[in-house]
Amino acid sequence: MSTNDNQLPSNFIRQIIADDLSNNKNNGKVVTRFPPEPNGYLHIGHAKSICLNFGIAIENNGACHLRFDDTNPEKESIEYMESIKRDVQWLGFKWNELCHASDYFEPLYRYALQLIEQGQAYVDSLSAEQIRAYRGTLTEPGKASPDRNRSVVENLDLFKRMRAGEFADGQYVLRAKIDMASPNINMRDPAIYRIRRVHHQRTGNDWCIYPMYDYTHCISDAIEGITHSLCTLEFEDHRPLYDWVLDQLHTPCHPQQIEFARLQLEYTIVSKRKLNQLVTEKYVNGWDDPRMPTIAGLRRAGFTPKALRDFCERIGLTKQNSWIEMGVLEYCIREDLNENAWRAMAVLQPLRVVISNYPEGQVESLEISNHPQRHELGKRQVPFSKVILIEQDDFAQIPPPKYKRLIVGGEVRLRGSYVIRCDEVIKDADGNIIELQCSYDPETLGKNPEGRKVKGVIHWVSEQQSYPAEVRLYHRLFNVPQPDNEENFLDALNPDSLEVLTDCRVEASLAKANVENRYQFERTGYFCLDAVDSSDGKLVFNRTVTLREGWVKD
Repeated sequence: MSTNDNQLPSNFIRQIIADDLSNNKNNGKVVTRFPPEPNGYLHIGHAKSICLNFGIAIENNGACHLRFDDTNPEKESIEYMESIKRDVQWLGFKWNELCHASDYFEPLYRYALQLIEQGQAYVDSLSAEQIRAYRGTLTEPGKASPDRNRSVVENLDLFKRMRAGEFADGQYVLRAKIDMASPNINMRDPAIYRIRRVHHQRTGNDWCIYPMYDYTHCISDAIEGITHSLCTLEFEDHRPLYDWVLDQLHTPCHPQQIEFARLQLEYTIVSKRKLNQLVTEKYVNGWDDPRMPTIAGLRRAGFTPKALRDFCERIGLTKQNSWIEMGVLEYCIREDLNENAWRAMAVLQPLRVVISNYPEGQVESLEISNHPQRHELGKRQVPFSKVILIEQDDFAQIPPPKYKRLIVGGEVRLRGSYVIRCDEVIKDADGNIIELQCSYDPETLGKNPEGRKVKGVIHWVSEQQSYPAEVRLYHRLFNVPQPDNEENFLDALNPDSLEVLTDCRVEASLAKANVENRYQFERTGYFCLDAVDSSDGKLVFNRTVTLREGWVKD
């Protein structure tokens, strides 16, 4: 986290836990859990929950479990489980126990038998459509199923036969017997088991009935001895059901469910269903596409664990949903990279410059600092030669007002190198500029020229000693701040969210770049080596964020 433990800002969850500890509730223990369903890759909203659950445990010398809610095998996979573990570890956290809801299939089944024996659950033959019709509305009570008054004996028999696989998928469900007139629709006899003949990634074909989330989650919490079950606000209306199940079963531990506002970041979506649609319909190049708000996508884009942790701490915790500006996330990553990213030079749209008075065949090795404020990061050797490359935008034949870069007859300083003057512009038959003829002042290495003031500084690379690279400039995936509010979120996609530059040249030191390092390309932005598409013979860099606040409006 960005703040020291004794300086952590207060929030309502920290206050609740502090009060519990002062009253010795739960014998002074704090045990939390992060319980994702492995049906997709984690996104930035999950990062907030991860930082909260693991952070609360760390702050209070407690424990945090990683538990996979794997009760819906049709949509889940081992791939997603592995990606979730990788993301939690990358963010800098370690779980005390690795658990699965499927670890508890047998006790969950026995608890269901207990509810039936207590007259608090029954087997229902209504279809899913009929159950919805019988449930009522927010203003009208529900209607009891004809099967609601089955005998305990009959319910036990039917449920055991469901378990044994005697019935077709959907033929029966097991429902909790609560209150069909409850103003909370979640309490109107919710289904707690359904028949599904689906191969499970961990239990194989051992089970053909699977428990529902609301039934499974609270019991899993109780089995694991969770003290504080922290979840987002959409589960607030489910809390009475959470408490009801545990109260009826008299579990030895009754965790406290506490809700907080989910993370809603502008220009993104955090619906797994919609993210999956982007992937499967190939609007993006996989779950780890750097335009995606997934943790894997952010990691590939060059975001750091520290920046994401700082972001989650900075936005805080509230009980009211609101939208977070993208600029807050961008500020966090710029702050981290400005302090820690190594500097390097890359020319994204090269313009050839021939230094006419520089000795033919000479190659000079210039020492340039890896970071202007952090001298402990040392210096690197950057080759300088007769032919260099600069950015096309760093030269203007007809300069705009206040232009401080290279013009015909004007001088500019090359970063960490000499002052050069443009003497002549070479064009092709179509009038396109293909080369600049310049001269350099050999007395200006590391010092200003005598008698004249040079205002502009531009970056460069040696043509012969630089390396070719592909550079990917990522822009926002959506054109509107709240794409989820659109009638069709796909209509809000930015068609220009990815700009690929294939003729770039980077300084020689970047030939040894690795995916763990982050770089500030001088005057251009912050970049990282792409972890997927780069190879020994191919350098691919992704832009993490621009140097200054604000994206160009596409």
